[in-house]
Amino acid sequence: MTQKARKNPVSEKKTSFRGLWYILFFLILFGLCGWGFHYYQNFFQPNVTTGDKPSTFIYIHTGTDFPAVKNLLSAHHFIRDMKSFEWVAQKKKYDIRVRPGRYKICDGMNNNELVNLLRSGKQEPVRLILQNVRTPEELAGKIAAQVEGDSISILNLLHDPGYLREFGAGPATVFTLFIPNTYEFLWNTTADKFIRRMYKERQKFWNDERLTMMSHEGLDIPGVVTLASILEKETAKNTEKPVIAGVYMNRLRKGWPLQADPTLIFAWNDYTIKRVLSKHKEINSLYNTYKYTGLPPGPICLPSVSSIDAVLNYEKHAYMYFCAKDDLSGYHNFAVTLAEHNRNAERYQAALKRLNIH
Repeated sequence: MTQKARKNPVSEKKTSFRGLWYILFFLILFGLCGWGFHYYQNFFQPNVTTGDKPSTFIYIHTGTDFPAVKNLLSAHHFIRDMKSFEWVAQKKKYDIRVRPGRYKICDGMNNNELVNLLRSGKQEPVRLILQNVRTPEELAGKIAAQVEGDSISILNLLHDPGYLREFGAGPATVFTLFIPNTYEFLWNTTADKFIRRMYKERQKFWNDERLTMMSHEGLDIPGVVTLASILEKETAKNTEKPVIAGVYMNRLRKGWPLQADPTLIFAWNDYTIKRVLSKHKEINSLYNTYKYTGLPPGPICLPSVSSIDAVLNYEKHAYMYFCAKDDLSGYHNFAVTLAEHNRNAERYQAALKRLNIH
């Protein structure tokens, strides 16, 4: 008989122990893979939707906290899975440091991209066009429609003599602080920062060349801008602006009243007036340039750069009068004498009567 081989207890224990390690290793590996997949999903799986548009903008106001940001994203249905967004935001500490601004988000962004964008404060600037503004109220409304600063805050500064004094202006001359143009701003610009930026732009506009031309004519910036604002409302024809500016300069030098109809419309604060009549000339206002000589207290609108430069480059001539042409083209006839002017005016009045324009 052969002797039966005896089992080695030590060897069996080693084999069993090794098996347990394999099982533990695969469990850990499986867990790591599961955690990695979960991590990947939370960070890198597309989670932003912008509906039927490839991109859109979100506006995060100053003082907004993280719960409010979540509410904003949820209310507009920009996030598919809010829990994963919140998890990534917490991992990247965005939940404790929300930055206000206007952000462009794209359809299909993942949580990592969205949080990085919002955390960075990298905003899409807004393009603000300043032109065709009649009143500070209208200006405040245009600004507030493009930036976070509200119209009341902006208007309060535009009417504050103490605040405006820092910039060498007052409520009547506030339009001297602004140069019509297209500007880029961050959306969360405050009213104060907006005005300070505009003042810097104004300082750049009034370069040495413009200042020299102005001083040669004995004018200052408020005077140039005020006269330019009258030109702005007298004609839309840039080629005529230097000629009309020359008429007004001749009247100023001779001490004549400017007799500018646009200033009466401003004084009445009635922009529906199409024809200035005798009754309109009776208003007791420093903007009534039929009653008072010299320039009115300040600009009657925000004049274009073409009107400002027309004043600085006004045409030197002998004309003292001008009247709209009877062809109603928007151009004017100019005259040296009152008799000549009256003939031009009669033709124009006759043209209006023919068309039943009152």
